[in-house]
This record gives sequence, structure tokens and C-alpha cells, in this order.
Amino acid sequence: IKKQQQDVLGFLEANKIEFEEKDIAANEENRKWMRENVPEDSRPASGNPLPPRLFNDSRYLGDYEAFFEARENNAVYAFLGLTAPPGSKVGVHVSHSEP
Repeated sequence: IKKQQQDVLGFLEANKIEFEEKDIAANEENRKWMRENVPEDSRPASGNPLPPRLFNDSRYLGDYEAFFEARENNAVYAFLGLTAPPGSKVGVHVSHSEP
């Protein structure tokens, strides 16, 4: 999980995409928000959704696998719901967990 989180955050930082991290390990309210905002069809069959999960404001974008696939297909900006060119300041939320 930590490596996936670092991969997402590193990409966002390298491309100067503004984001807000929400730690779900240390903050029960963030954990509850993430679990409530991951759509039913994107949740695991059992248990709770695990980070990293990406949101644009409260709109769910996907998990690490979806992010990775978009990155491999050079479609990250579309995946993130961003229309601005690279280097623009646009807000994205990344739910994560600290060990």
C-alpha cells in the first residue's frame, strides 16, 4: 500500500498537480468519508476499500490499479477529470494510510 501511495503522490508532485492527502489511519472522519464515497461496485467483496483511492472533490475516480492503467495509457489527466494542461494547479484528493 505504501509503495502505491508513494507512486501516486510522486506522479502528482512531478507533474505539479495540486492535491490534498487524507490520512485514514490517523483520522476516523477521513476513513469514514473514504468508505462512504467509494461506490458500491468499486468495493471489495468483503472488508473495506483500501487506500490509495483517488477523488476529484467528492467524485470517486478509482484505485491504484485504475490510476496505473491510465498512466500507462497516457490518460492520467482524463482519469483525474482534469482538462487543464500539465503544470496547472488543480485540486485532487488522495486517501492514504500511514503505517
